[in-house]
Amino acid sequence: MVDLLPEQTQRWQEVELIAREQFKRAGFKEIRTPLLEVTELFSRGIGEATDVVGKEMYTFSDRGNRSCTLRPEGTASVVRAALEHGLLNQGPQRLWYGGPMFRYERPQAGRQRQFHQIGVECFGINSTRADAEVIAIAWDLLKQLGLNGLVLELNSLGSLEDRRRYRNDLVVWLLDRFEQLDTDSQQRVQSNPLRILDSKNPQTQSILMEAPTLNNYLSEESLERFEVLQQSLETLEIPFKLNSRLVRGLDYYCHTAFEIKSEYLGAQSTVCGGGRYDGLVEQLGGPNTSGIGWAIGMERLIMLLGDVFSGSTTPDVYLVNQGKLAEIQALVVARKLRALGLIVELDSSGSSFGKQFKRANRCGAFWAIVIGDDEAKGEVLTLKKLHSNEDSTTSNELKVSASDLDGLFALLVS
Repeated sequence: MVDLLPEQTQRWQEVELIAREQFKRAGFKEIRTPLLEVTELFSRGIGEATDVVGKEMYTFSDRGNRSCTLRPEGTASVVRAALEHGLLNQGPQRLWYGGPMFRYERPQAGRQRQFHQIGVECFGINSTRADAEVIAIAWDLLKQLGLNGLVLELNSLGSLEDRRRYRNDLVVWLLDRFEQLDTDSQQRVQSNPLRILDSKNPQTQSILMEAPTLNNYLSEESLERFEVLQQSLETLEIPFKLNSRLVRGLDYYCHTAFEIKSEYLGAQSTVCGGGRYDGLVEQLGGPNTSGIGWAIGMERLIMLLGDVFSGSTTPDVYLVNQGKLAEIQALVVARKLRALGLIVELDSSGSSFGKQFKRANRCGAFWAIVIGDDEAKGEVLTLKKLHSNEDSTTSNELKVSASDLDGLFALLVS
């Protein structure tokens, strides 16, 4: 788990602001759920046989001897909240969320044990148009943030019945080759065989080249649905490639599964992942309700953005001040200029004017306002144009009445 220092936090806020605007334009409303949930929510929703539930959750008993878990992902919590508060009785819901998630896994580039996601969930719309729309929202958001080298990978997991038939045949095929599989895959053969398809072990992947594929088990209805989705994405001019090995890591997915990857992230290349989960609401005790959504990992996203967002906030004005009367006046001036919308950095060090001017030049501000006791008594302000590559004594100077802050503001923004 890592700290986000001020410069990094500024970059995160810039990204989050763009995401908020994107969601607002698409009619998605924010929902905020607790970090802590009852463990059963995730064991039922995500699946007992998944790595997340079996190996990675932060689970403990509270003082009431209740089993609690720090949320490892966002979807199950959003479904729980929608059910608990009757949102699903109010028609289709378009929701988004953001915040920290927790998984006890090996820290790696762009993923810590506390990591952050932003995501969307769309309930009550079974049409493939919803699939295409949520994919388009993710694609457009990443493009708006300035990312290039993106690849959309797409697969259909079919219906529950499609997957059941495929799973039975896949298990038989894997058992015939059991000794050739890596240890993790051997442990998954009976509990979660579809996850073996996503194995990172080179030898296992080589063996899987001959494995039966889920596409051959899809019903006519599932195939037609998948074809309509592909046509929709082509109409939207969103490029994609089919990946029959893409299964996603959680049990609740069906039909559409997708990932948006980056060519610049190496092995851990997924930036955004999601899909359809029509059985999850019912699995958690609600009515039969369709659902589709995705999540973006913020840490990986920020890594990809690099210097696209600088993470620095340059002040419009640096307020140099010295003296008892000057310090009070400087506080008043800073507050009023901030109320007018300017970024004002107030020097509170009490050090010499020379040292304060050095800091003013370093911070990148274009203007400095200088207030000494003489200026405070005369109710005037000295306005200096800063040049980081010149001595401050050679900067242009203007005298401005301390009572005419509107005039001062006009000068500062001109």
